[in-house]
Amino acid sequence: MKIRPFYPDDVPLFLALAAAEGWSSDPWEFAFILESFPRGCLAVEENGRPVAFVTAIRYGASGWIGNLIVAEEYRGRGYGTLLMGRAMGELLDSGVRTVWLTASAQGRPLYEKMGFREMDGVVRWRGTATGGAHWHDDLVAPDELVALDRAGWGDDRRCVLSAVAARGIVLRENGGFLVTQPCGSGFQLGPWAAEGRGVAGELLGRALSRLQGGAQVLLDVPARNSAAASVLAHAGFAACGRTVLMCVGDEPAYKPEKIFALATLGSVG
Repeated sequence: MKIRPFYPDDVPLFLALAAAEGWSSDPWEFAFILESFPRGCLAVEENGRPVAFVTAIRYGASGWIGNLIVAEEYRGRGYGTLLMGRAMGELLDSGVRTVWLTASAQGRPLYEKMGFREMDGVVRWRGTATGGAHWHDDLVAPDELVALDRAGWGDDRRCVLSAVAARGIVLRENGGFLVTQPCGSGFQLGPWAAEGRGVAGELLGRALSRLQGGAQVLLDVPARNSAAASVLAHAGFAACGRTVLMCVGDEPAYKPEKIFALATLGSVG
């Protein structure tokens, strides 16, 4: 057994393992993560074959660990704990003071043993795009989104915002923004930040009418944001899953009422 870097050539195998677990993963995230913070993206190799993976990314004084997976036949050997420890070590050595992740019910005990504490739940919502509208693209520079995003997360996530804005559509209203991204055969909403329900509702309506009618739309939402739940339910969305948002280290300036959707479906917050 050895720990080695997570290579771009490993992505197809990771995606196959993730699909078997029912995860929603997209190859674009790995191109971004492996380039942004390669020292925190690792694999366990057994007999020349990669059998476990983890990724990490840093922005500002915060880091995010995602994509921790161990092939089923290799579970119970401590590989997940080993990768988590190494990824956390790389983040802390780089100057990170708070590390985030989302945990399933199965993974939560491992993270709690490592000092992670619950900050919130994360609810996955599923809905359908309405389509039919033709909007002029908003000319929004990623830097314009930083302050609104920081209001919820308490950190400068410029690198994440630039990455998602480059591949999606950015919708902007006074007091909020929403990014739509391709996700498989459908779409993902997020990041989505807003100062209140009214602004959030306007952005959601624009997004759903802009996307292809009938397409599936997914997003991950802080459970403590009751306004987001109300806006989504009104638009016909339904909750279809739940994880736990956890962190370790310094207490973050986290304000879930300003966060209406995470940037990705699990890897970078």
